[in-house]
Amino acid sequence: MDSFRRIVHALRSSHRAATDVELTGAQLFVLTTLRAADGPMSVNDLAAGTRTDQSTVSVVAKRLIERGFIARKRAASDSRRAELTITARGRAVLRRMPATVAQTRLAEALASLSTADARALMRILARIVDHMGEAEAPARMLFSENERPRKKTRRQ
Repeated sequence: MDSFRRIVHALRSSHRAATDVELTGAQLFVLTTLRAADGPMSVNDLAAGTRTDQSTVSVVAKRLIERGFIARKRAASDSRRAELTITARGRAVLRRMPATVAQTRLAEALASLSTADARALMRILARIVDHMGEAEAPARMLFSENERPRKKTRRQ
């Protein structure tokens, strides 16, 4: 449990930092993934980079596009392919954030596992999720759009 607590604490801290700039943790994760890319990314590339389903990451990307943090344009090489890039506004908001995002560090840590360890961890986590009765729950991005950041208000 201590390891789970440490992971959840790091993720919550990152999410709280995101809410300070009115982003969700998922939006922050997507922005940092785009910033780290060598160039434009497709939604499929972004899904792979965030280790998330394409349909899930596209919802987060759409919201970031609406807010002007990322831009979408057609690829010059293939007009059927949309490319996403971080905008100046997106880079500006990231400059106000911690250098590392917990979701990014978690994804990197998982990617560093050997194939055997990754398979064992997936199998174990699937059993835990099943025992918790959550096997049918959707696997949304952590701290995603469904958990809208709340504006800070003064308590009276």
